[in-house]
Amino acid sequence: MTDSKKNFDVWKIVSLAILGLYALFLIYPLVRLLYNAFFYHGAFTLEQFQKFFSQSYYIKSIFNSIKVSLCATVLTLVIGIPLAYFYQMFEIKGQSVLQVIIILCSMSAPFIGAYSWIMLLGRSGIITQFIESIIPVRVPNIYGFNGVLLVLALQLFPLVFLYVSGALKNIDNSLLEASENMGCTGVKRFFTLVIPLCMPTIIAATLMVFMRAFADFGTPLLIGEGYQTFPVVIYNSYFAETGGDHNFGAAISVIAIIITAIIFLIQRYVNNQFRFTMNAMHSIERKPIHGIKAFFINFYCWFIVLLAFMPQVYVMYTSFLKTSGKIFLPGYSLDSYRYAFTHLRNAIPNTFLIGGLALIIVIILAILIAYLVVRRNNAVNRIIDTISMVPYIIPGSVVGIALVMAFNKKPIVLAGTAIIMIVALVIRRIPYTIRSSTATLQQIPMSIEEAAISLGSSKLKAFFTITVPMMANGILSGAIMSWVTIITELSTAIILYNLKTITLTLATYTYVSRGNYGIAAAYATILTVATVISMLLYMKVTGNKEISF
Repeated sequence: MTDSKKNFDVWKIVSLAILGLYALFLIYPLVRLLYNAFFYHGAFTLEQFQKFFSQSYYIKSIFNSIKVSLCATVLTLVIGIPLAYFYQMFEIKGQSVLQVIIILCSMSAPFIGAYSWIMLLGRSGIITQFIESIIPVRVPNIYGFNGVLLVLALQLFPLVFLYVSGALKNIDNSLLEASENMGCTGVKRFFTLVIPLCMPTIIAATLMVFMRAFADFGTPLLIGEGYQTFPVVIYNSYFAETGGDHNFGAAISVIAIIITAIIFLIQRYVNNQFRFTMNAMHSIERKPIHGIKAFFINFYCWFIVLLAFMPQVYVMYTSFLKTSGKIFLPGYSLDSYRYAFTHLRNAIPNTFLIGGLALIIVIILAILIAYLVVRRNNAVNRIIDTISMVPYIIPGSVVGIALVMAFNKKPIVLAGTAIIMIVALVIRRIPYTIRSSTATLQQIPMSIEEAAISLGSSKLKAFFTITVPMMANGILSGAIMSWVTIITELSTAIILYNLKTITLTLATYTYVSRGNYGIAAAYATILTVATVISMLLYMKVTGNKEISF
């Protein structure tokens, strides 16, 4: 009996259980997706793919998505890297407030930014009307490619900022001092020392921004006006063209997976060329700046951040105006909030109930997977590590379509339930917490657990009572990123939701698309307040005044 207890390994059971969950909720749906793409009434066919590639409209949507995603990625790097550098290197006025606003810029759904910019710079936007009333000049068109690029760049540059800020904290200050002693300062040091040292992180941020831009369909749907992107085509094809027969939607989804997988592999290859680790003994110390240099650095930082935050401020402002559909009336009112709390009243509790349950599952699974990957590196756990990252490169709409195809009939019927939304959110957002937890666990010596085990503690107890508390900051850092993306998720949720499972993001999008701007602004403001509270709680619990990844 004693020998069997010693030989019993609970982590093998954990590995098989997690692998089973992924097989059921990720691999099986993707297999169903592939089957529907290549088989029609039980017969193998390439008809759906021929239909796609025979029409220039569909092919053009791919190039449109790649074009706008590449441009948005380059623009976010141009904006975000200098911003992170200035933030970490120099003392900027209102530094803590600046970072809070930057994070808030990244915490709203991109389509809310699109809706806001239409209100500001659209044909009847307040800025457009103001400029044209003063100067007899026609304001450039905000719609189409330009508008999509503007919204995505201002929405996603905070991700670059957060990633690069984290990398800069790992640069040893002695390297900067040594370069300064050798006469390498300013712009030259930035390009010859700082950028190369941050390159692995910059590449990781580049992939995340590109994937987020490529997968977003709410922004081009609202502000694109004819500039059709691939996610919009996937959504329209699945719901509009195929009706009860979803084979064409499945075929387009498979094409999306192939494209994003190729991009991911290219990124992995490039990243391997720059792979190294850094650990700062003496972190960078911010230096005071004066004169014209201080003016330009402060101006750059605050101008970019306030420009990006302006749409959210305007949305919050319009939520208190009297409205009639798309028309804002004179005076202020709380009618939009009254309507928001009385109609679709499930949206607010659903956001926190569905999102909260998803987050709890994400944290538990991420901790277990991190342990398996770092402490018990074997074939099964390497498979789990690889599978866990698959949703990172698959557009949300594809995940939603795959889950519907897999669970819309017996033996397992989940379509239309809160469970399928929780499953989708866990699958989509767990990679953030896994990566953060894994990175933290790699820095904790195994000898600490071994000491506890030698004193009579079980492996499981030693891990959860000693190692997990030491991982807390890494877990929470990934969890806050997962939480923010969970409560602002649109592309997956819009395929899976119904009136009983509608969330704040979905309610906002619904009323924007219907032209009920006041109610949409109220829901968007509630969502913003929720993200602010989430961020403040994170800072309170962790004791961190700054967030980086």
